[in-house]
Amino acid sequence: MIIKAIPTNIITGFLGVGKTSLIKQLLATKPADETWAVLVNEFGEVGIDAGLLNSSDNGIQIREVAGGCMCCAAGVPTQVAINQLIAKAKPDRLLIEPTGLGHPNEIIKVLSAPHYQNVISLRSTLCLVDARKIHDPRYREHANFIQQLQVADVIIATKSDLYDAENTKLLYELQTYLSHIERTDIPVVSHTNQQPLPSALLDYLNQPRRVSLNMSGHTGTGSKLGAPKLGSLPTTAPSLFRTGGSRLSELSLFAEGAIEVALEFDARGIVRKQNQGEGCFSCGWVFDPRQEFDFDKLMAFIQRHTQSSDVGQVLLRLKAVMITSEGIAGFNWIDHEFTVVELDDTLDSRLEMITVEEVNWDEIEQQLLACLC
Repeated sequence: MIIKAIPTNIITGFLGVGKTSLIKQLLATKPADETWAVLVNEFGEVGIDAGLLNSSDNGIQIREVAGGCMCCAAGVPTQVAINQLIAKAKPDRLLIEPTGLGHPNEIIKVLSAPHYQNVISLRSTLCLVDARKIHDPRYREHANFIQQLQVADVIIATKSDLYDAENTKLLYELQTYLSHIERTDIPVVSHTNQQPLPSALLDYLNQPRRVSLNMSGHTGTGSKLGAPKLGSLPTTAPSLFRTGGSRLSELSLFAEGAIEVALEFDARGIVRKQNQGEGCFSCGWVFDPRQEFDFDKLMAFIQRHTQSSDVGQVLLRLKAVMITSEGIAGFNWIDHEFTVVELDDTLDSRLEMITVEEVNWDEIEQQLLACLC
């Protein structure tokens, strides 16, 4: 039985800004006698971030909701995932990572509902921003990017080790942009994954949420903040609490009910799933765990599609967790920044690409299959 409300932080930010890396650092601070739970929502359909978190430690439970932004997923699927995660893990803290293409105000509304008031204690919402992107119109003019900043209690200027001599100037320009969207009240903390978490950030993590959402979906902190309108952004989502009585009982907070949907591999041993929305397209592949990839061929495939091909011109994100001839590897590419990490374990191989235009997924699939050992 839940005795006290669970401290809960939402960690938001645009695609590839480092949310998963920050969560890994936060998990490393977990007291040994506590259980923490993580809910990850991804735009793509196959779910990769949980594998990149690579946490096999006792006391950490991870759950994914794949396939779309939180304005869609914050309905029944997300609420079921939250409920099951709480029932299974009985966590001392809950971390929620919405997709970088999502509308975080929707998940905040769900967690602020009366039915959760004795279960969830909303603490600071953290928004990660790469200040180098502040002049890029694809970011600064994107409604989701604006909303992520508007709902935040703390801004984290992430990847600050890459700002070089522009560091001070970029942070000043970030503050200017925050003033433009009427968020002059919000603290900004610089951070890089190469350094320990700043003590100020850990302090903010435990503070109660300050920013509230009114019924129109705009943010407010009393009379001090009047956030600009967000155009035609969706402001409502299907709610567990507006369903009929029988349905509500099926999705009870303490029911461990739902059955996981098993993957159905085709004759080649793969599953392919696609999604589109928010002006983006995704395609993801899951491979039978008995299949192994040639590491060098896989690296060549990734380099071809991130550096020089037609896909590279429209590619926003590539990430993967793969069983290779050199061991289990996690791959992460965003904005010409590419990392490869060794992982301890995975259930299967998964690769996903997000683009700003539809591309020839069949051709890419054949190239990917050619990387198999």
